Amino acid sequence: MTAETSVPSTAMLAAAGGDRDSSNYTARHLLVLEGLEAVRKRPGMYIGSTDSRGLMHCLWEIIDNSVDEALGGYCD
Repeated sequence: MTAETSVPSTAMLAAAGGDRDSSNYTARHLLVLEGLEAVRKRPGMYIGSTDSRGLMHCLWEIIDNSVDEALGGYCD
């Protein structure tokens, strides 16, 4: 993470999770998560779930990517 990453204020978080009326939902309700912050807050979006199935999917991706790197000649 960089020093430039801003932390959302309490008011922004309250606004994002507060009123559920879709007519009041605007761009100001969106929070942009950058870098690993997004993965830490919403891991299910990246591995499918946060249970044992998600863990196995994550491990599969790590192994699959490692094999691809080795076959591509990028491992020493």
